[in-house]
Order: sequence, then structure tokens, then C-alpha cells
Amino acid sequence: MKTLLAAIGLLFACCSSVFAADQLVPVQPAGGDPFNYVLTTRSPATIAYGVILMPGGNGRLNPHLEGVNIAMASGGNFLIRSRALFAGPQFVAASTDATTTPGRILAIADDLKKRYPDIAIYVIGTSRSTESTMRLAPLLDGQVAGFIHNSSMSGISGFDTRGLKSRQLVVLHKHDACRVTSPSAGAANHNKYGTTLIEMDGGKSTGDDCEAFAYHGYNGIEADTVAKMEEWITAGK
Repeated sequence: MKTLLAAIGLLFACCSSVFAADQLVPVQPAGGDPFNYVLTTRSPATIAYGVILMPGGNGRLNPHLEGVNIAMASGGNFLIRSRALFAGPQFVAASTDATTTPGRILAIADDLKKRYPDIAIYVIGTSRSTESTMRLAPLLDGQVAGFIHNSSMSGISGFDTRGLKSRQLVVLHKHDACRVTSPSAGAANHNKYGTTLIEMDGGKSTGDDCEAFAYHGYNGIEADTVAKMEEWITAGK
């Protein structure tokens, strides 16, 4: 099943944009072990923004080469299968394992800044990887442009975003039925702390309520959801 989902994700990335291309990039965090991330770009482009995408679930992407092809887990995850949608005339996407280690995010951010000196970096988590974005937000505050907490774990209701220098956004699907990512928790964060909120609707739900092709994973409205995130990003620079 994981192999099938990875294949679906790769197919989605290829077909979402004729010009989107994946590149396996090795990086070395300070004081940590080297690892790979997947850089997705579209040409021609004038890059101003980079999004670092972390999958939900077990958070493992483990991108690597199998022969001449890039292989990865979590290919069906909403963020990972949508990476080609994120890549555009102003954006590049960097897909990586979910992490709470600031050095791993900074290693990717530093590599992107070497490639695109004026780039603004946003870190995006979905479902279980919002535990990572909530943990990283105060640790990396002011070192990246912002964080997007997407289909957030219900702990988002108590995540105080006030006083943070980096911008914060909560995204949810109104009909997300996953028991651990209640839309009401995201709405509660907005109401209590004033965090900007995007509420999505529509699409279709297939399979487990907590999996990638349910409302939880924005099935059928991927392009619209990505577009709204990017509109929020570009409005802030």
C-alpha cells in the first residue's frame, strides 16, 4: 500500500505541472547526520518563496535514489502529493521527514538561501506533523518567515501564537472527521489567539477519516487549498 501511495504521489507531482521537476538534495545540519530532501521546482521561475513540507502520519519520507529514480515514502500524503502545485513561478517546494529538530529545518533553509538569496522560507506541517510545526515555531521564531499548521492536531486549540515574530496560519477542512484533528480546535485557536484561519470546503472523502484521501487530506481540492496558502504567504512579504 505504501509503495502504491508513493507511486500515486509521484504521478500526481508529474502531472500537476508539465514543468515541475524533483531533485534529490543532500544536506548536512550542524552537529547532525546528513540527510536528503526533495527539491521541486518549475521553470522558468523567479523565486521569492520556499515551502518546507513535512508529511503527517509517521512523518517518514526517507527520499533516496533507487537506480536513477527518486523513491520516497508518504507519496500520497496531501502535502507531498501536492508539491508540484506548490512549485510555481515564485515558489519552490522542499519535501522532508517531519522533525522537531531545528537544525534539520535550518539545513534545508540554508541550502535554499544559497540557491535563491532573497527567498522567504515557510514551514508547513499537516495532521501529525503539526506537532512538529507547533514545537518548532517558538524555537525557530524569526529565523523563518512563517509556519502553516494544516489539518492540525487538536492541541492547536491551546497553541498561543501571540508574540511570535514568524507569521502563523491555521488551515482546516470544515468536514474533517478525523478524531484527533477536529476543525473546532483550529477555529478555537483563531478565536482565542487571533491566528489567521483558512477554512476549506468541498472535495470528496474516501477511506479512513484520518488518511490522505479523506476530507482530512483535501481530496479533490488540492489546487485550491495550495493556492489559498500561497495567497496568504505572498500577502505577507
